[in-house]
Amino acid sequence: MTSPILAAVALGYTPLIDRQSLVSATRLTVFPLRPDVLAADLLSAVAEVWPDGGGSAVLNVLNEALLTDLLNAAPPTHLMIEVPAFMAGDAALTDALLVLKKRGTALLLKGQPGVALPADVLACFKFVVLEEADEARPDHSPGVARLHAGAASAAAIAASFARGAQGVFGWPMSGVFEAPPALAGAAVKKDIAVDLQVIVELMARVDQGEDIDRLEQTLKRDPSLAFKLLRYLNSAAFGLPVEVSSFRHAIMLLGYARLKRWLALLLTTASKDHTMRPIMYAALRRGLVMEELARGLDDAEMRDELFICGLFSLLDHMLKQPFSDLLGAIPMPERVRQALVDGNGPFQPYLELVLAIEQASVHDYRSAAEHLMLSPADINPCVMRALAKAGQLE
Repeated sequence: MTSPILAAVALGYTPLIDRQSLVSATRLTVFPLRPDVLAADLLSAVAEVWPDGGGSAVLNVLNEALLTDLLNAAPPTHLMIEVPAFMAGDAALTDALLVLKKRGTALLLKGQPGVALPADVLACFKFVVLEEADEARPDHSPGVARLHAGAASAAAIAASFARGAQGVFGWPMSGVFEAPPALAGAAVKKDIAVDLQVIVELMARVDQGEDIDRLEQTLKRDPSLAFKLLRYLNSAAFGLPVEVSSFRHAIMLLGYARLKRWLALLLTTASKDHTMRPIMYAALRRGLVMEELARGLDDAEMRDELFICGLFSLLDHMLKQPFSDLLGAIPMPERVRQALVDGNGPFQPYLELVLAIEQASVHDYRSAAEHLMLSPADINPCVMRALAKAGQLE
């Protein structure tokens, strides 16, 4: 992706989580770092990730001039656009808002207006997006469905729904998982065995270099996993030149080293617990972003391990066990272990950058980028490619 805007902005992404724990859209936060960015360039870059009919995106543009340009640029109707309350009350934008409403564009009012908006303007908005502080202010958006923003834990998301939110922009995890007393000392292998045992066993067998026949016999115990693995391998995101017809064929094409990454992907997307969907969303994108960041390096093993590092960075939340316990059950490369258990090593800076992108923190984004000696022109195309690939895999 080479759109000129990708060299001039900082990006962040956040899921929009609904009451069924499904991710119904991705919020793309755009913070211009230069004054010369254009809405047309932004729309061109976004269209490569979310083409018409290719999923839902919410554009959260943190610059008044760029957002004004965007509102007047007739954006495609499958994109949703956030409009801060102070801009919604600007009479100079009323005509643009009314035109977008007539075209069918979903507009989101960001923040509680200080005064009541004209009825025709308020009617332009499908949702109002409220931070916690906004909820205490007078309600000047009556009748507009609520979305909450800023949640950083499963408990905070549940509390938002209890207060009437229709959806939440946020993440159901914060920091490192700490097992509650009831889980402390639990047998991790027993917990994993419920629905992920075959994958964990396969990973161990691949790590030990066992022959293909033994691996095939293990996979045949769960045909649904075999089907899902082949679906991943034949996806556009994987980009193999031929269709993979069997697990044996996959090993012949990939080799054991590359097979590990797709078993890691299965492990982090195979949970039957519907409340884990937003965490699986996060883990997949972390892995893909970290892999993309290393794409320019002449080290295929490092790229694969960075992918696994991103995927595994939320295993503690998925399996409700601290990483120190998970090491006994799941094969993990040493550089991945250093990042996830010790919080150091060569992969840690990449993980810090992805966390900054998730939090849409410009300060942390810049700091992590400088540490890796990367520019927005290096980082943002990786983010957009990763988001596009994630959509193809889901």
